[in-house]
Amino acid sequence: MNSPCSTDIVLFGGGIAGLWLLNRLRDAGYSAVLLEADSLGGAQTLASQGIIHGGLKYALGGSVTDAANAIAQLPARWRACFEGSGEIDLSGCEVLSDTYYMWSGASYRSKLKAFFGSKSLQGRVTPVPREDFPAFFADATVGGSLYALPDFAVDTPSLLRELHRRHSGATFKIDAANLAFDRDTDGKLNAVSWGTGVSLQAQRFIFCAGKGNQDLIDLARLSKPASQLRPLKMVWLKKAALGALYAHCIGEDFSMTPRLTVTTHPTPDGRDVWYLGGELAEAGVGVADHELIERARCLLADLFPWIDLAGAKWGCLAIDRAEAKNADGSRPDGALFVEESSCIAAWPTKLTLTPALADGVLEALNRQAIAPLADDTAALSTLTQHLPPATQATPRWE
Repeated sequence: MNSPCSTDIVLFGGGIAGLWLLNRLRDAGYSAVLLEADSLGGAQTLASQGIIHGGLKYALGGSVTDAANAIAQLPARWRACFEGSGEIDLSGCEVLSDTYYMWSGASYRSKLKAFFGSKSLQGRVTPVPREDFPAFFADATVGGSLYALPDFAVDTPSLLRELHRRHSGATFKIDAANLAFDRDTDGKLNAVSWGTGVSLQAQRFIFCAGKGNQDLIDLARLSKPASQLRPLKMVWLKKAALGALYAHCIGEDFSMTPRLTVTTHPTPDGRDVWYLGGELAEAGVGVADHELIERARCLLADLFPWIDLAGAKWGCLAIDRAEAKNADGSRPDGALFVEESSCIAAWPTKLTLTPALADGVLEALNRQAIAPLADDTAALSTLTQHLPPATQATPRWE
């Protein structure tokens, strides 16, 4: 016999989407708890490059897409949060680079592509004179053009820590194998249990577990929402004094995907990690690790011949990016959520879009007149007795 306790909202999934929603909901007066089956940020969040961008790469072909329009306003909201004046105070989060760059080769077509991309987006994209190149590019031994973008890169572990710290007492680890949903006499989902003798009742259940959303959808027997996956295979390399590199490298074709996207991440042992995405990662799905690493090595040698990669440690990371399923299988332009019964299945689609997802969910709760009702003091006390706290994952290269 389960002993029931109550809260307003139950969130599933402790990545950036779940933690951001937890903060927004609790700050809005809702009693909300977050349940995580593994570790906070251990899937898509820490596998992301941490780029907060305004959609430049979606306009590299010279035209503004719906995706670019959906994302253009969001970097300013993120910056306000990091300055302590936004919707969530993230002033304790580390910004790795306040500027992101676009590096084009010396060829005419690459420069033209960069030019059209810069003219197509809201926000000023600035050509950087050679004498003002940042330290990494100042040592360049090849010709090329550098553009400063209105984008930036954040340290995702510190972002997770800040979001978790504010409401850590409301995050718990559960055994997903024993998860079960209960319905009332009208067939509406009204409680969740996980084999500890406790059931948690709520007004709404929000699935924001990335790849895990589909399992939750199936377990809850929902018919409307569905998830789709887009795989990537990232490459990383670790070496002392690699240098701080935050750039999209533009190729010769007019694809919206940069030839290579690089971010730099510090590690506790003092070495730098370069994390490699873009076309390299999209084309790397299904490629053997050693072959993809060799591709990356050759690409870096071509783009940045002045860098010595000898002695670097290399690795690969396969990622399944989860998003709402479109009928034609295409990538959604923005953050999406689908409502059914008392459930909301939510996907931010990209890290940058997380605040927009939270806006949509809160608007849906207001539209449905879901007001804060429960004092969750008793529920949090009960959950603390039966569940361990959720803990944060570490980056794969550590």
